[in-house]
Amino acid sequence: MKKTTRAWVGKAEEDRILAEQGRRSKLPVHDGVCFHCQQCAEKYRKALMEELGLAVPKTHALVLLLTALAPHYPSLRPLRRGLLFLTAFAVNARYPGSTATKRQAVAAVRWAERVRGEARRLLGIRERPRTK
Repeated sequence: MKKTTRAWVGKAEEDRILAEQGRRSKLPVHDGVCFHCQQCAEKYRKALMEELGLAVPKTHALVLLLTALAPHYPSLRPLRRGLLFLTAFAVNARYPGSTATKRQAVAAVRWAERVRGEARRLLGIRERPRTK
């Protein structure tokens, strides 16, 4: 795996950790959870693009990234609906006027995990056993 691909994966994992911490928070931080789930998915899409040697655009539109990746990775196509859902949290969740619900946060985590799992499979990254 390319060094720059690993950097994208590292950033994606940071967002995953932040989403998980938000999910476990006693205070409801659904906007933050949704935002970090979107960011995790976005960075994994960009990691795949980097690994293929494709230009990595500065966009939060996950379906646009999917369009570039689908010819190389057809297994990503079933994630389209989730990517559309997550894209809504790229900007709006960070500003007043739009508030994510607990249900949306739960769905965002679920979609981000699906996107992450497929990206890691395609990149050949195995899960490490968790230690306590």
